[in-house]
Amino acid sequence: MRTRGIVLGFVVITLAAACDGSIQQQRPSSPRDSIELFPSPSPFTRIEAGGVEAIVPDGWLTRLADPTGGLRQGFVAAPRPHRWRATDGRAVGMVAAWVDATRIGLPSDFYYLAARGPLLSGLTGSSRCEAESSRVFVDHLPRFAQGESASTGDYVARAEGICRRQGRDTRWAYFVAAPGFGPARQVGIARSGLYVVVAVMRASPEAHQLLDRMLAHTRFGDAAIDDFVAAVRTTARAA
Repeated sequence: MRTRGIVLGFVVITLAAACDGSIQQQRPSSPRDSIELFPSPSPFTRIEAGGVEAIVPDGWLTRLADPTGGLRQGFVAAPRPHRWRATDGRAVGMVAAWVDATRIGLPSDFYYLAARGPLLSGLTGSSRCEAESSRVFVDHLPRFAQGESASTGDYVARAEGICRRQGRDTRWAYFVAAPGFGPARQVGIARSGLYVVVAVMRASPEAHQLLDRMLAHTRFGDAAIDDFVAAVRTTARAA
């Protein structure tokens, strides 16, 4: 159990490093590691980076989720990079990233544990933040929890809420998926063991709509968030 705890911590740290930290505009080390920006007539800029496509408000600064070309792929964006921390809801910004499971080489149950609990605990477990809506589309407990070494557990969820801090309220939304060997494995990026999208906006009458639009336009490979949800729902209806 202690070994599992150590490895779980490694998984959480691996992806949390993509979610947090300062953002600096950078020169990519190779075309494969580049960020492509596509302005549009709308007030949003489309971003493509590391197999991820999304939109962010014009003027946000962006960087690769892992500038070293390591285990994390995707991007981080924020209007004020030095304030961005995805996991506590204090500042405006967005992260859309995935973890390359083929390079880490860990069993899928560890990604389930990260997605199910500590990865987003700064939002879900904070006394300053509360979820106003939360949907768990699939939650299959890995077999290791019952004493078996093999695991087929998977987890897909989405939530939205608000954080209140002395008049500087923010609204947040997230999507997280640990596909395991379930139906969500059939969409998205075959090498991925964990997906996460977190977006935070200043609380306003428009914030809910903006967050919905940003998450709806996020794609991993050729799959949108709705494709992950549809995959697990289709299997549930067929069961």
